[in-house]
Amino acid sequence: MPLSPRARELYTRIADPAIKLGELKKIARTIKRDHDLALELWSTGEYHPRMLATLILDKQQLTQELIDALDADLDRHPPEESNRIMEWLMANQLTKDRRTVALMQSWQHSPSPRQRRTFWYHQARLRWTGQAPPDNTAALMDAIEAELATEDPAVQWAMNFTAAWIGIHDTAYRQRCIDIGEATGLYREEKAVRGCTPNYLPAFIETEVNKRQKA
Repeated sequence: MPLSPRARELYTRIADPAIKLGELKKIARTIKRDHDLALELWSTGEYHPRMLATLILDKQQLTQELIDALDADLDRHPPEESNRIMEWLMANQLTKDRRTVALMQSWQHSPSPRQRRTFWYHQARLRWTGQAPPDNTAALMDAIEAELATEDPAVQWAMNFTAAWIGIHDTAYRQRCIDIGEATGLYREEKAVRGCTPNYLPAFIETEVNKRQKA
């Protein structure tokens, strides 16, 4: 897609690989919402323009068809980038409207691993941010227990993350979450960066519960 003069000027401003993500947020605050400009930036195929695009898209125009196309475009990015772009799309657009929330809630069994990952990451986010999650914890636990060990690695991370926050906030399921972590052994050998919470479920839950008890 040939860029309009406005999109080209903006692209030039953010083309520096060293630009901070906070700077993209500042730029987005001045633009607010511009769906056409967002799609132009997205069409560049580059990481920072696509990150900015997620901030200025019009959520009212985000159909499942468009999301599928954006999702497919992310195949060209390394996993760290594609996951971050999808997370920004979720946090800044998909969670802001009941219609797009309903779309996310339909993605548990999507053929797209990124959409499945987004389903699970959203479920975790509801719990860690203190929002009232839907009354689906029992069903989520059954799915985690049945599917965690064999899921796509990117989806595994989000399912594991959800299990962790269920175990942290819901004492009725805490031991079951710990048992799942011990049974799968997922992330058991992973070394946590100093100051960060480990991904291994028993250690994740213990660390975060202890933080809250000390607070």
